[in-house]
Amino acid sequence: MDRRTLMKTLLVGLGASALPLAPLVWAQESASAIGSSEKPFSYAWLKGHARELAAQPYISHEGELPQSLKQLSWDDYQAIRFRKDHALWADNDAAFQAQLFHLGLYFQSPVTLHEVIDGKAKELRYNPELFDYQGEQPLGDLPGNLGYAGFRLHYQTDFSRDLAAFLGASYFRAVGSDMQYGMSARGLAIDTAINGEEEFPRFSAYWLEKPQPGSQVMRVWGLLDSPSTTGAYAFVFDPGSNMVMDVDVALYPRTEIKRAGIAPLTSMYQVGENDRRMGYDWRPEIHDSDGLAMLAGSGEWLWRPLQNPAHLRFNSFSDNNPQGFGLLQRDRNFDHYQDDGVFYELRPSVWVQPKGEWGKGSIDLVEIPTVDETFDNIVAFWHPEKPLKPGQEYLFSYRLHWGERAPVRPRELATVQATRTGLGGVIGQKREYFSWRFAVDFAGGMLEMLSDNAEVEAVITASRGEVEITSARPLSAINGYRAMFDLVPDDSEAPINIRMFLRLNGEPLTETWVYQYTPPPVSERRLY
Repeated sequence: MDRRTLMKTLLVGLGASALPLAPLVWAQESASAIGSSEKPFSYAWLKGHARELAAQPYISHEGELPQSLKQLSWDDYQAIRFRKDHALWADNDAAFQAQLFHLGLYFQSPVTLHEVIDGKAKELRYNPELFDYQGEQPLGDLPGNLGYAGFRLHYQTDFSRDLAAFLGASYFRAVGSDMQYGMSARGLAIDTAINGEEEFPRFSAYWLEKPQPGSQVMRVWGLLDSPSTTGAYAFVFDPGSNMVMDVDVALYPRTEIKRAGIAPLTSMYQVGENDRRMGYDWRPEIHDSDGLAMLAGSGEWLWRPLQNPAHLRFNSFSDNNPQGFGLLQRDRNFDHYQDDGVFYELRPSVWVQPKGEWGKGSIDLVEIPTVDETFDNIVAFWHPEKPLKPGQEYLFSYRLHWGERAPVRPRELATVQATRTGLGGVIGQKREYFSWRFAVDFAGGMLEMLSDNAEVEAVITASRGEVEITSARPLSAINGYRAMFDLVPDDSEAPINIRMFLRLNGEPLTETWVYQYTPPPVSERRLY
């Protein structure tokens, strides 16, 4: 396993089981047996608790760790391993099990974990005998109120494979039927891609409900805390071909939040068919997701291919009551990646399905330059039009779908299969000016039923520059169509926004392809 894979899996909860380790003193009890007194618990109580906490000054607990844990090396942290046979509910027939993550290295903010049984919550106090450790740095005597870094869930189809993991700030991940981790989600994003420092709220406590006998769903609650807000979260996990995760959110701002990101998704895009800027690697494509899909409140379907820009890029798609959005990995062809270690073609897509009306706002996309695959450089979220005000309660509910395909797709519209770009012009003819070519492949919908002489038209608009050499023709290899055109930019280096779809007899045949192209400086516009 390469270091990039180790880094990403550690940050979401896989690295703690990477090494075979010698045991400490054997413990006879599971994690569920280590606790304090029981207290009544409900989501209503958690919302009330979050509201009360919002009226108090924020207190950071980052770094409140023994020095031995702060100084752990990468290898020593990797050498801390939870004992699988001591997982929550490992001693009964529950469909789910939970394992806990140890504090140390990058994870220096203690998280309090609780087990909920029949409406009663009991804190899971720290117990060193739940872990094996064979590292060089002695851990010393660690206190019972140390806490944990997070947890991960396993499902009865294969208790050796992760189902979901919550680790670091408000980050969490889940898998689909391919049992592959990929991109992440977050509880909340604050001040992403604006002047100033981004704020990263964190889940400071979790409550895990013991599954009822025969139940195929798992319930988890989380308490969010940050300088700007508190929040109460309720998660319901329902595994299947897609992992379905229902999320209820109640936010209680301490201060005004001008840029709140609801249902934020985080992914990685280094290089792909449409963007070869950092294509120095032997693998043709390297990404966890290849596009942002959006179903607008109006019913329009949009597809925005991702890019790895030279400079930070921010796009905002205004909407009213969006029906859904997601970061998808549409390209499922191993040959396009050639990575037999991390298997990018198996990375799950994640679709956000809002419940109820979210009102006016925008789906925001942030693309950050990256030189390699260890950095998650893509963020997408819903941004409410109005700021979140202190002293108010804000409720959001949505469903996350993790898996190979989004649960909803255009019924009669073709979708984008690939986007490719390169130097424009006509082969064999001298180029008199600079232009950039776009080739976009569509498949599905009504396209495969059209005759070869159907008068399909590519409808293209660009915010600047001139569009020329347009075409839309059948592409038998995919039973679809390929649209091509050249864009001749003006002398500006500012980004150009492009929209395109195919239509026949005035009716759309495809989703709308949207793209942002940044022309090179005039001095660097080569004609060959």
